[in-house]
Formats: sequence, C-alpha cells, structure tokens
Amino acid sequence: MDNQDLKNAISGVLVIDKPIGMTSHDVVNAVRFGTGIRRAGHTGTLDPRASGVLVILVGPAVRLSEYVSASDKRYQAIIRMGASTDTFDADGRFTQQPNTPVVVTEAQFEETLKQFVGEIEQTPPPYSAVKVRGRRAYDMARKGEEVELAPRKINVYHLEVLEWAPPEVVVDVHCSSGTYVRSLANDMGNALGCGAYLVGLRRTKSGRFSLRDATPLRKLQESFRAGNWYQYLIPAAEALGDWPAIELDPDTVENVKHGHRIPANPADKPGIDNLVRGVSMAGELVALMELDSATSEWQPKKVFFS
Repeated sequence: MDNQDLKNAISGVLVIDKPIGMTSHDVVNAVRFGTGIRRAGHTGTLDPRASGVLVILVGPAVRLSEYVSASDKRYQAIIRMGASTDTFDADGRFTQQPNTPVVVTEAQFEETLKQFVGEIEQTPPPYSAVKVRGRRAYDMARKGEEVELAPRKINVYHLEVLEWAPPEVVVDVHCSSGTYVRSLANDMGNALGCGAYLVGLRRTKSGRFSLRDATPLRKLQESFRAGNWYQYLIPAAEALGDWPAIELDPDTVENVKHGHRIPANPADKPGIDNLVRGVSMAGELVALMELDSATSEWQPKKVFFS
C-alpha cells in the first residue's frame, strides 16, 4: 500500500480545542494541510470569537457528519447586561446603548433563566449563516437589507449561573444542536429589560466529546510537523459511542460490507431511528445498520470500508 492509499484508508475523529480568532473552516483547512487528507469536515460551526471543542471528521468518517452534527452541545457563555447589539455579540453596533448601573439581582437573573429552559422557539441572529431565499443572512445584513428569519424550535436542557460579576455573568448552557447562544443572550436581555449581548463563548462539550478529549490546535500542528499526529486520531466508532453496537465476526463483516442483510438477535437493542453501529471484533466501525422489524434483520444503511 503506497502513501496515498494509506491516507485514503485513514478514518476517524480529531477533537480540537479551537483558539479564538479562527473560523471553523480555517481549522478544517489546517487539518487537511497537516494530514494531507482532503476529506475532512467539522460537525458544528464555532464563531471566530468562540473557542473550545470542535469535532473534525477525517476520511470516510465524514459520512457520519449528519449524525454527529445533531449531537447536543455545552457552552460557557459570558453575557454582558446593560446594552444590545445588532449582531447579538461584541462585534456589532449598539442598538441599545449601555446604561449603568445594571439594576438586576442574581435572583432576578436566575428567575429569568427559567423562561429559556425546555423546548422553546428561537429566532437566529440576523448576522448568521442561515440561508434566506438561497442567500446567507449575514450577507444580506451587511448590505443593510432587511433580514426576516423564521423562529425554530430548539431544546435548552440546562442553564446555570457559574459566576455573577455584574454587568457580566457566566452561564453554563446545555442545549440542542442549532441553538444560537448569541440569540439566547439577546433574548435574556430583552426579558430582563436592560439588554444583553454575548462577549465570550467556549464550547465545553459536543456530543460525547468534551474539553478533556480535545487537543489544542497548536499542539496538533506540532504533531503534523513531527509526523506523529495519528496518536490524536480517535476511532470513528467512538464518534457515536453513546449508540448501541453489535459486534460482527469476520464472515458477517464481509456480508455487511457488500450490503447484505444479517439476522438480528432478539437481545439486540436498536437506538434512535432503529439504528445501531456494526463494529468489527477489532473495534472498527463497519456500518450503521437499521432494524427491519418485519423481517427481524439488520439492513446496512451506511458502510464505512470496502
């Protein structure tokens, strides 16, 4: 197997602690350049001002993106009360000028947080990557065009004050994928009546991966130069480590690789949407498989190596 074939065979996850000042796409490009593997993509954008957990799928593992991207996220958000901006963060122009002092107590703030826990409707920020009639909202907003974005349902599982230092407050946010923490900050400010905007954001968890799993980008780039970056590659099977798995023996692996159904064991418990991971005895992700209840068989839905 030559060097290019070896690279084509590499599949897995790099969990990176993204630094402030880079776009998520910048980080993906750094991974492509450092590994020499063109097939790479992230599973949930982090704004340039934000830092923290960015999950990069490499090689055939990019086909897991739709599942990994849908995972819940967790953040530490620094919110400044007393003003609002058009971008809902510190990059924007003030739409409500700072008024000092902010006369909000910690008890009032915590009471307001309760309004935003559960399934709620949230309108994305005008300056966001959401598409409106085929155009990015931020492109329209920058040209001064009116941007009307439809609210969408999100889930906020937990909000907790970690540090109270008015006019700033640090909040732990555990939410569903697709949540804009900037919008949460803006909406909280409206509910409090004093305005608020996001001044800092750190993603502490994405799906099953947390900061403990993350490698600082600088350290990863050093390993690219040293040629030992493989030590940070997490097997693709772990990207969906909270999904149920069934172990496949070598003969069954061959059948699944060719798209053939296999009998389901009555003890097998499928997960969300009747899906499980099919994993080889060596721990490699072979396929995502869907249970056909009518025939009690597993149907390969996505096969990850041939």
